[in-house]
Amino acid sequence: MDRTDAPPRADDSAPPEPTEAPELPPVPAWLDEPTGERALAWAAARTDETMSAFTDDVDYLRLTQDLQEILDSPDRIPAVTEAADMVYNFWTDAAHPRGVWRRTTWASYAAGAPSRPPRPDDASATEWEVLLDLDAERRRRGRDLAWVGAQVLQTGPLAGRRALVSLSDGGTDATFTEEFDLEERRFLDATEGGFRKPLSKGTLTWGADGDTCLLSDDFGAGSLSPAGLPRQARRLRRGQAPRDAEVLITGASDAIVTRASCDAWGRTWLMSMGGLGDTRVWWLPDDATVPAGQKAARRALAADGENVPADAIRIEAPPSASIGVGAQWLTIQLREPWEVAGRRYEPGMLLGAPLSQWLHGERDGLEVLFAPTSSSFLSAATWTRHHLVLTVLDDVAGRLEVCTPPSRWESEAGEHAADRRQWRHHWIDLTGAAHRPSEAEAAAAPDPTELRPGRPLLEVTAQAVRQRDTDYLFISASGWTTPPTLTLARLTEVGEVTGMSVLRQAPARFDARGVRVSQHVAVSADGTRVPYFQIGRPRAGADAGTGDGGTTSVPAASTPGAESQTRGASPGPTLLYGYGAFGTSQTPCYQPLTGKAWLERGGTYVVACTRGGGEYGPGWHLAGTARERHRVVEDFAAVARSLIHRGVTSAGQLVVHGASAGGLLAGEMLTCHPELIGGAIAEAPLLDLERYTRLLTGAMWRSEFGNPDDPDDWETMRPLSPFHALVPGREYPPLLLLTSTADDRVHPAHARAMAYRMRALGLAVGYVEQTEGGHAGTAISAQRAATTALIHAFAWRAATRRHRRDR
Repeated sequence: MDRTDAPPRADDSAPPEPTEAPELPPVPAWLDEPTGERALAWAAARTDETMSAFTDDVDYLRLTQDLQEILDSPDRIPAVTEAADMVYNFWTDAAHPRGVWRRTTWASYAAGAPSRPPRPDDASATEWEVLLDLDAERRRRGRDLAWVGAQVLQTGPLAGRRALVSLSDGGTDATFTEEFDLEERRFLDATEGGFRKPLSKGTLTWGADGDTCLLSDDFGAGSLSPAGLPRQARRLRRGQAPRDAEVLITGASDAIVTRASCDAWGRTWLMSMGGLGDTRVWWLPDDATVPAGQKAARRALAADGENVPADAIRIEAPPSASIGVGAQWLTIQLREPWEVAGRRYEPGMLLGAPLSQWLHGERDGLEVLFAPTSSSFLSAATWTRHHLVLTVLDDVAGRLEVCTPPSRWESEAGEHAADRRQWRHHWIDLTGAAHRPSEAEAAAAPDPTELRPGRPLLEVTAQAVRQRDTDYLFISASGWTTPPTLTLARLTEVGEVTGMSVLRQAPARFDARGVRVSQHVAVSADGTRVPYFQIGRPRAGADAGTGDGGTTSVPAASTPGAESQTRGASPGPTLLYGYGAFGTSQTPCYQPLTGKAWLERGGTYVVACTRGGGEYGPGWHLAGTARERHRVVEDFAAVARSLIHRGVTSAGQLVVHGASAGGLLAGEMLTCHPELIGGAIAEAPLLDLERYTRLLTGAMWRSEFGNPDDPDDWETMRPLSPFHALVPGREYPPLLLLTSTADDRVHPAHARAMAYRMRALGLAVGYVEQTEGGHAGTAISAQRAATTALIHAFAWRAATRRHRRDR
């Protein structure tokens, strides 16, 4: 076996290995102990070795300082949420590295808008009330606290006076939650009736009022899933012990996670997830009979199947669908075909129905609110009081659409009766926020790989402001070279935008003069066209691209696309980023740290939109999962080849980078296509596909990466598992691994074992392990600045090594 402690497979037999494959060096079991003395000493030694190559580098030290100044700059946009007529924000700066939780009034926040002149004594003109200083709280508790979030109570007599604050130890996924008194600015003790949840991967959220909370937690033996997440959720009343609480839902013994929540309209919802893409949802009526007490809780946990109150009503929808609710409406976003009431609906569609009718079994009221096209897909949806706001990715650039139910306008004069059941749709035009190409750019010779040149490339998000009561929206927009703008917009009764005002505009954080942005397609091994963004300054006649108005429309997947060598191009250092998993889309966004660390230095930055992501809907995602995972690697390799073929870079100057599942992709490129790259960087990576389901929350990801206990799955997985795919005697470019001792999502053993094995093979590998930061890898801005500087300094060295023959 590859590891000295590798557990037996489910069938007690290892998969057949190629007879010609030399045996790989074993890895010791003690590396699996996250805080084991021997493992920590090994990790510290490797970290010191790696960092020693950079800590005397003046450019690295200067870059670290520059990046921390960006992270701590006082003129950043304070991202806010609204609750009980106040605006809340969590803020970090040099004086508060752990951060402060604060609030202000609407009037004071608006006073800091760009259109408002600042007061002479305050550049922001916004007066903040500090509620919690996390640095002071850290000193008081003697723990390395990290902010997770806060829920301000919005209903009942305590609305705006109490909150549930969640913190973690060093940024782990495991959190603890305590009730906070906003007037006295202190946490409430359990003896005062304060709600609290101990450290676990569960949740504590407000119920319909301030006297109840919904709790999922580690309730003892049998209460956690194979992924280490809670199987049971309870309703806790003020002053009540969890053992006496009502038992709302218990998942099956093999369920991944089970939770309860309360929506903005006070309704209680129950959820059980059997796996990714396998979720069931129930509505729990207020008058439902619910069992309570420890006996009922243990009885439910001892049963094999799901357990919900008899009065709970299951939402009929495919288990892979995403369910949403507004005041009176239900939405269902499909990931697979669905036939109901004699009609067939396709994947990617968003369907809407009156909620009360659906709960009572009526199935003929479904309306198609959004239907995907070959280039567009619904990315997100949020309800305001009267409208549904959609975020649509159109060839991986964002736009917003407002959908208004017929009840808002059907009584208007002049409407035909036959049209009254139809929803109205309005687009929100934000194209003015992006750079438009200059005449010289527009006149540039077309590149056959480029997609829809000249259109704005934006990331757009919409967040409802107090969705139960208002039709206001926070709208944020940014581009690769366009700093974020935060806008407040109000929707009229018929869904049109009015009263749109800019609340904040972030200044430029790096010199983007001459930086061109474009979007291109590469052709993967099976003919699928894979889009990618390219950002950088042209080098000596290299591909110019366009400005932030660069591009995309991916033609039909089966249509091969032309690629061309860029004449006169001068290849240069290029950093290629990818993710390709869990339906997560790689959209245009302002990245000031990459801009400062890479683009200003003259490098080109590229982001690939491979299958496995969500850029083109569920089909795009599923095409890169389980036994089709190899498609993600083929897509990423196709982008690398396209960049080399177009003269943007060369194999020796191309460095790949990814984090988490993207770290797996970087590792796969290293072992599957070392000839295409000059280096690889993997943060918090998943690298051992044989054991990942047994490590921390890995059991949750079987549908994504495959089941290593299934011999047929493992046959396709093993060649892609970087830990197993190394070949003794083969040359590999240098690899930088970054992880955290406190990562309780992707076990640090993945990176530790990979580094150990590569060192045993005599391969170039850097290794850095932080002691806190969780899966994010860093807990404070100083750590993030140092890590980001290290990533880009390593990438630059790998891409410019003079002794490496350009392959």
